[in-house]
Amino acid sequence: MTAADGTLVVSGEIAVISFERRLGHPIEDVWAALTDPEEFAAWLGPGTLEPRQGGQVSIRTGPADQPGRQRTMSGRVLACDPPRLLEHEWIQPGLDGSVVRYELQSDAGGTILRMTHRRSVMPGAFGGRAGWHAYLDRLAAHLDGQPVPAWAERRAEVQDAYGEAPLPGA
Repeated sequence: MTAADGTLVVSGEIAVISFERRLGHPIEDVWAALTDPEEFAAWLGPGTLEPRQGGQVSIRTGPADQPGRQRTMSGRVLACDPPRLLEHEWIQPGLDGSVVRYELQSDAGGTILRMTHRRSVMPGAFGGRAGWHAYLDRLAAHLDGQPVPAWAERRAEVQDAYGEAPLPGA
């Protein structure tokens, strides 16, 4: 079991999931893991990202060995200030559009990563923290050169800490 470190704040019709993690790697390495397709494929999923305002984003998430549970997220880059800020739309079939924002800050040989995911308050909008927790654990493992845990297994390990239900079919 892992302690929950993600928060959820609801204001009106908007839910914001937030995480802050310290990664023991230089800001340039963390930036590359967020923006280089070969890098983010290892922890988030395969796809493309044009790291410039207006650039296109398309990332396939979900277990590689279970195509029926995979989803493709697409959108545009809304803000990009290398190596400190990346914000992009997260448009996924069946869900209202949302926005993911990564803010990076150098910190004594490492990097502080602040990640937010803003989305509408709709059925299912209160979930997501366990999923992002799993993705950020995968990011840390990737940067550390460690085996990257399976997303669904890692999410299942942390879902109780967030009071989130198991994924359908899990």
